[in-house]
Amino acid sequence: MNNELTLDQQKIVDIWVKHTMCEFETKDVEETMHTMSEMPHVNHVPVMTGGFGRDNVQNFYSKYFIPSQPQDVELVMVSRTVSTDTIVDELIFKFTHSIDMPWMLPGIPPTGKKVEIPLVVIVGFKDGKISSEHIYWDQASVLVQIGVLDADNLPIVGVETARKVLDPSLPSNELMKR
Repeated sequence: MNNELTLDQQKIVDIWVKHTMCEFETKDVEETMHTMSEMPHVNHVPVMTGGFGRDNVQNFYSKYFIPSQPQDVELVMVSRTVSTDTIVDELIFKFTHSIDMPWMLPGIPPTGKKVEIPLVVIVGFKDGKISSEHIYWDQASVLVQIGVLDADNLPIVGVETARKVLDPSLPSNELMKR
């Protein structure tokens, strides 16, 4: 298998890296928007937050997403797949729920709890700019980790999901033993 990227693939990876740097490091909404197409959309699938169209996405980023990142956010890359117009990143997203996070936990005040979740981002590109972001995670795992859901009586788990992604040798099928 060839792991080398073509020049076009490297260009979209560079745009995506700049985009995430602007979101999580420099927290610059304007620069984040410079990486996006004229008609982008963002969908955080589990809670349906995001936006459609440039104005809505910019509003979402400026009011709800970029200023609502805990100080200790850590993104751990698990895998990346790159085609000519799409990037799929599998990540572990780590943070302490120390501030309001309306984009992920709308209506839930900070709990101070640590959270680690697997997260998948599918990024679409058009004309060299980001045209779409579809972000998936297991909301039940988040809610277990912040203490809102009780995993003892439901077929759900918490931090174990992230740990299993990082270490595939950890036990499977534990919920079926209940």
